[in-house]
Amino acid sequence: MKQRSLFDIISPVMTGPSSSHTAGAVRLGLMVRNIYGEVPKKITFKLYNSFASTGKGHGSEKGLMAGILGCSVDSDKIKNIFQTQEAKNIEYNFEYEQNLDRHPNAVDFSLSGCFNMQISGNSIGAGNIEITKIDDFTTKISGEFNTLLLFYKDKPGMISKVSTYIQNENINIASLECDRNAKGETASMCICLDGEIPLSIIKNIENLDDVYFVRNIRKLEG
Repeated sequence: MKQRSLFDIISPVMTGPSSSHTAGAVRLGLMVRNIYGEVPKKITFKLYNSFASTGKGHGSEKGLMAGILGCSVDSDKIKNIFQTQEAKNIEYNFEYEQNLDRHPNAVDFSLSGCFNMQISGNSIGAGNIEITKIDDFTTKISGEFNTLLLFYKDKPGMISKVSTYIQNENINIASLECDRNAKGETASMCICLDGEIPLSIIKNIENLDDVYFVRNIRKLEG
């Protein structure tokens, strides 16, 4: 018998009635957890448009929290996620807004703990997602690739230094996108990779002058 994957021809293998509102919500939460690097102490979920108006009935709120807590899309814990001790250990709340400038299934995550971070993403259908913004920086992270995320001081040569470390390991760069606040100020770099980057290379990049933040974001499984 053929083993089912997350994406069947008809719909994802998941807990919940909707691939966009449930599976997509779980995957958004998982990706945000991976970017932040730990479970936050406090989080505000701001849901937009269709997420805001019908998400409660479709389990979007449960899915978002389940993802933050590391649950997979087919986890039995999703249905009662707010009754778990893990959820009770987090201070959380939900906000709702209609904004035609945002995707129908958009959500903002405001996270607090060891540090503060703002992350925005969309559930774009069939369980697929995209992370569109981290703090003030535009991003395009889908969870389909291992992704290296950096915040650093904008200056000449930084892209070359980072990409050289990766290329020396014979790892192919699928895409590379940069954004910055202003010339010479803080910038971001998102590098999607076809392979896994060794911890030693991540450490080398972390030790580069004027690199403030490095996160190795593993692709979402299933």
